[in-house]
Amino acid sequence: MAHTIHVDVVSAEASIFSGEAEFVALPGEAGELGIFPKHTPLITRIRPGAVRIKVPGQAEEEFVFVAGGILEVQPNAVTVLADTAIRGRDLDEAKALEAKKQAEELMVNRTSEIDYARAQAELAAAVAQLAAIAKLRQKR
Repeated sequence: MAHTIHVDVVSAEASIFSGEAEFVALPGEAGELGIFPKHTPLITRIRPGAVRIKVPGQAEEEFVFVAGGILEVQPNAVTVLADTAIRGRDLDEAKALEAKKQAEELMVNRTSEIDYARAQAELAAAVAQLAAIAKLRQKR
């Protein structure tokens, strides 16, 4: 039997994934992180992007888009607390393109620095979601 680690991916709205995994990869604040069972404990922020989960006995990886959040790693458990999380099969390219367009318009029509910062964050999340959709298409 392969060594596994328990993985939970949750957002404010729902638990997106909970189960055993052989490997987890996700966008950490300083770059891509790969986590195997018995990983050194770690807490870090995560950037918007794709969380890939290799489930034992399953050919396809589970794929979850997160719009940022916090990662906690313990030797036998990984917890992703995401600002927003969407299962790969639920990603909608049209919605992501619309969100990108709206964020770009907000950046042009800003009325304060706070509006600009919010628009930048929304644009980064939309671009990351589009990249995740493209990556998911390549896997299929």
